[in-house]
Amino acid sequence: MPYDSIVCVKQVPDTANITAEAMKDDGTVNRAALPAIFNPEDLHALETALDVRDQYGGTVTVVTMGPPKAGDVLRDSLFRGADRAILLTDRRAAASDTLATSYILAQAIQTIGRFDLVFCGRQAIDGDTAQVGPQCAEKLGIPQITYLEELVSLHDRVARVRRNIGHGWEIVEARLPVLITVIESANVPRPQAAKRVMRLKRAKVNSEIAMEVKNAMPDASPEQLTAETNRRADELKAAGLLLEQWDLEAIHADLQRCGLAGSPTKVHRVQAIVLTKEGFTEVQPTEAGIGQMVHELVVDRTWG
Repeated sequence: MPYDSIVCVKQVPDTANITAEAMKDDGTVNRAALPAIFNPEDLHALETALDVRDQYGGTVTVVTMGPPKAGDVLRDSLFRGADRAILLTDRRAAASDTLATSYILAQAIQTIGRFDLVFCGRQAIDGDTAQVGPQCAEKLGIPQITYLEELVSLHDRVARVRRNIGHGWEIVEARLPVLITVIESANVPRPQAAKRVMRLKRAKVNSEIAMEVKNAMPDASPEQLTAETNRRADELKAAGLLLEQWDLEAIHADLQRCGLAGSPTKVHRVQAIVLTKEGFTEVQPTEAGIGQMVHELVVDRTWG
């Protein structure tokens, strides 16, 4: 029996390269100051969806929310085997926290239409909240299974999943449709397929085309830019290389639930913590030794 899967992916700043410019004055992440990568656990979510399609048949649709540059993760997804890729980009969605992001993604999933499985990475490395997947499931009104380590079986529209619970594992079942979050130990993501790279490397969304045209024709009038953008888009569409691009109107979103307006979370500071102390402190296994250790932690403001 074939299953249709939707995978939510994200292009994230590489948090291994945090600099002093990593945060803007308004408390949002300055993504332009950091190199962008495919969120690691989202790759494992994509691989899980591709495995389902390879074993049972069906389709894999990838959706991402972000700026035009996020088209990179869509192309990467297509290179690895995804059937369809959608970029949800809108300036009014900027600075969305997990509540607003999950609402927007849920609206996009409903707009896509029929689905059996929704896969997300457990969490994104730029926030580490692990909230977006579960919040999407709540907004979609479907069951959720978190921390997938293995998809044991799909039978009679019931998913049987082995999930990691930190100190062990458990096997749970849920009737489809279901949203599942995937952890990094679930699988090894397949590499990009050379034939797909050669065939799809020119695939772009409209906003990327418009940017290219603007850079190539800096002295052109707005009318000329629009005409050239449309010409290039039509050319790519005829070749099956025009990626889908949606805005908030396309998914019938309530603007008050998007972007800053729909985001109660405020970030006060982003910083990299580097532990510089060398050596170690020996704590005597006595009540007095433990009491002294706790006192020092409180004084150093490690606790409290």
